Amino acid sequence: MSERPPERVVIRGVKPELECGRFPVKRVLGETVAVEADIFSYGHDALECVVRYRYEDDELWTEISMEALGNDHWRAQFPVDKLGQYIYTITAWIDPFRTWYQDLLTRIRADQDVTVDLQIGAEMLKAASERAMGADARKLQHAARHLRIEDVDDRLAALASRYAERSRASHYRELRVTVDPIRARFSTWYEMFPRSCGTFKDCERIIPEVAEMGFDVLYFPPIHPIGRTHRKGKNNSREAEPGEPGSPWAIGSKEGGHKAVHPELGTLDDFRRFVAAAKSLGLEVALDLAYQCSPDHSYVREHPEWFRWRPDGTVQYAENPPKKYEDIYPFEFETPHWRSLWEELKNIVEFWIDQGVRIFRVDNPHTKPFDFWEWMIRDLKKKHPDLIFLSEAFTRPNIMYHLAKLGFNQSYTYFTWRNTKHELTEYFTELTRTEVAEFFRPNLWPNTPDILHESLQRGGRPAFMARLVLAATLGANYGVYGPAYELCENVPREAGSEEYLNSEKYEIKQRNLDDPSSLRPFISRVNAIRRENPALQSNAHLQFHAINNDQIICYSKRTADKRNVIVTFVNLDSLWTQSGYVELPVEDLGIDVRHPYRMVDLLTGVRFMWQGSRNYVELRPSEVPVHILRKE
Repeated sequence: MSERPPERVVIRGVKPELECGRFPVKRVLGETVAVEADIFSYGHDALECVVRYRYEDDELWTEISMEALGNDHWRAQFPVDKLGQYIYTITAWIDPFRTWYQDLLTRIRADQDVTVDLQIGAEMLKAASERAMGADARKLQHAARHLRIEDVDDRLAALASRYAERSRASHYRELRVTVDPIRARFSTWYEMFPRSCGTFKDCERIIPEVAEMGFDVLYFPPIHPIGRTHRKGKNNSREAEPGEPGSPWAIGSKEGGHKAVHPELGTLDDFRRFVAAAKSLGLEVALDLAYQCSPDHSYVREHPEWFRWRPDGTVQYAENPPKKYEDIYPFEFETPHWRSLWEELKNIVEFWIDQGVRIFRVDNPHTKPFDFWEWMIRDLKKKHPDLIFLSEAFTRPNIMYHLAKLGFNQSYTYFTWRNTKHELTEYFTELTRTEVAEFFRPNLWPNTPDILHESLQRGGRPAFMARLVLAATLGANYGVYGPAYELCENVPREAGSEEYLNSEKYEIKQRNLDDPSSLRPFISRVNAIRRENPALQSNAHLQFHAINNDQIICYSKRTADKRNVIVTFVNLDSLWTQSGYVELPVEDLGIDVRHPYRMVDLLTGVRFMWQGSRNYVELRPSEVPVHILRKE
């Protein structure tokens, strides 16, 4: 039995909390952290509960009183306005004076003698005054000397409670919240291969066009020198023909490795100028972080201990049986020299940070040690809390979620393979309405250079429009492999394949992005709608709505104050017109059902006069297979 008196107050069911505080929850600048818990004690004494929080580098705590919501449930929230980490906890204790005050009021209402009760209250006030300072101490001392029934009110109770004895208070474990840049929550990505444009200087001409389309992240696949040994040719053929550029993911040649740019793209000075030009128009440049080497990379010669060697004296190349990637050597993370390997991989990121890069798309992080990512991201963010890491891990949910907890700010998702109403509803309910939302930020991509889904292959232009709107409105973060998406490229390498025919991963592509059939105007309008409507800049209030047709999905997003409400309808059938009646929870959306209301389609400008919660919708793939509606 402990010599310390037992704590009287129980604190449990704290939210948000991840794995008993092992990992931080996530917010962005300007958001709040709403803390809730079940807090109770035996008996009938009154409780006082506070949330205590501080920025990681501060010593002093700030306290916010928690509000009792009933059934022993308490709540408070605090703001986060600095990048980095905050620490928060809950402290709760028995409040003797408030207990006394409540009992006093009960006795007064029962017309009982309260002479002794006032003496007890005076002693409590005197004790509180000894713990207080300044004006508060003087007020408490005066009240203790002259306590009368008419002096006792809520203000005096609150003052006394502020200086209650806390020696037996219950303290919850310290929890953490990571605060990221706003772009971690809301971003619009455009992926392109710079070599298809020419040099970095040539790419500068494209920056205004990408910015005008409403994108704020311009993402490049690897820009480093490409190896020549076992270089892959067109359509991933085993041998490259003379002049074929190879895969950008086969990093390293005699011209340099991960800290160099391909000489055909220009120089590091050219790249820095490109980054600065992009920033001037509101675009951040994101780089691909691919931890692998071509056989020609200097690391293979200078650090053979970082690779796995086979009995025949050759390095183990990358494989995903039956596929073989002879042009790529993966690092051997199980090497006894793992410390030097880890340090060098972190140095690569620091090098590009020095060139002005703040966003990294990480290639296949699920094939590297979890401890490595936690160590590297934590260490880098101590110095650069504005960094954003996007996890490209198409793997099992537990692994994707664990990587997010370790520090990745955003993650690719299964969105590409969620196509029916049921699949989409179930998946995005999991991402936005469960604990997952506290640490996992989805970034939705309808296509990538690696993935051309069957829905786009078969559905043509209507499918491209529908999938874009799904990505842009279901998720606050989304991106496209831009040039291919603008032109609705949808021919697979072969039947049943998700690879593009004549993939840009293995060749330089020349396109006419001014083609009159381009989706560029449609994409630009969708992105403008995202920028103009705060409801689409967060996943916090995503809600699906019933409609009596499984080929139409309907959902809404709103701001917390319901001043901005967006209702989206998407026809999931790329061939046929679909219609149905939707049931909207009008009160949840802040709509007055007593009067007709007008909904405007932000894509087309068409207006609909609706009445009540049940209304008719019809969507034609031959025109525009979606509605993005806002109440006027």
